[in-house]
Amino acid sequence: MAKQALCVGINNFKNYPSAALQGCVNDADDMQSLLKNLLGFQDTDIVKLTDTKATKTNIIKNLKEMVEGAKNGKYSYLVFSMSSHGTQVPDLSGDEPDRADEAFCPYDLAQKGDVWDPKHIITDDELRDLFIQLPKDVLLEVYLDTCHSGTGLKAIDFLLDRKPRYLPLLSMEAFLKVDGKRPRGLNKALMEKGITHHILWAACRADQTSADASINGGWHGAFTYYFCKEMVSSKNKLSRSAILEKIRKDLRAGNYTQIPQLECEATVRDKTIG
Repeated sequence: MAKQALCVGINNFKNYPSAALQGCVNDADDMQSLLKNLLGFQDTDIVKLTDTKATKTNIIKNLKEMVEGAKNGKYSYLVFSMSSHGTQVPDLSGDEPDRADEAFCPYDLAQKGDVWDPKHIITDDELRDLFIQLPKDVLLEVYLDTCHSGTGLKAIDFLLDRKPRYLPLLSMEAFLKVDGKRPRGLNKALMEKGITHHILWAACRADQTSADASINGGWHGAFTYYFCKEMVSSKNKLSRSAILEKIRKDLRAGNYTQIPQLECEATVRDKTIG
């Protein structure tokens, strides 16, 4: 099976130094190592973008190249991992005014007035429009260690050894545009287009935050850390659903509030990764 992966990790944001995270670059490194050491990827099969290299232009460019390669029969298995801040924006496509778009923050995140600049933020609609082009015989596996809502924040999420990977909206006006609206999310956006040949791992539920955390002497996304830990420990002999349950158990033991999600067809849940 010909493979290609894009691993993105962003700790620092060009225009928002106070929004810095500490574990996202380590996530990209950890995912790269996992793909190489356990899932049969070669160095040439993986592109890693971190911090200054992880602009919206670069991320979208590399995703487009992956999709085009798959359309041309070059790849049959694609992996995309993203560790960064998440946020929300009003539905930019206008197709569902009662919904909010989930959005991912690149290194060059910027605002336009009191809202995020569409040229410098990545929405779930943009990812959907790319991924719906994939042939049905190509399997896409996405790992999102980020979050898009602050509604579930609790005091424990602000301990000194952890920080939520969520950026709040820029103004009351921007907040009112998404307040009370249902976030669609990437999985639902793809399902609405009839795309079922994808697997989405999310670090938390839609109403929760994912932790950027200090674990065993280093900073990581809590989800990515325990995902990689359980994959290595099991030598990829367990099904996706079994790995998910182990990650959830690890997070509960660490008093994390997030509950990771695995969204895919039932037949794929019971298979190993890769």
